[in-house]
Amino acid sequence: MIVRIWHGRTPRGVADEYAAFLARRAIPDYRAAAGNLEAAVYRRDEGEITHFLTVSRWVNAEAVRGYAGDDLLKSKFYPEDTGYLLEFEPEVVHYEVVGRAP
Repeated sequence: MIVRIWHGRTPRGVADEYAAFLARRAIPDYRAAAGNLEAAVYRRDEGEITHFLTVSRWVNAEAVRGYAGDDLLKSKFYPEDTGYLLEFEPEVVHYEVVGRAP
């Protein structure tokens, strides 16, 4: 099992709108992908900046490839992201799940 973690930052003033966008667009996109087991978005406000982490679980690397393409670590962006994100981090982080409690 693979955990895929994406990080993005927005100005605090658009964070609520971006959170709603992620819930409406990104989470359903993850969940519709074959082999996706879970997707969640985490938010942390830090002064005038808001951090978002999207954490998804996948059955294996092939499932991630079906979602993200051949470059498994390349970040996937939506056209709407340009109105929210402060920068476009080029890569995500993957972790192999070695232990888990239900």
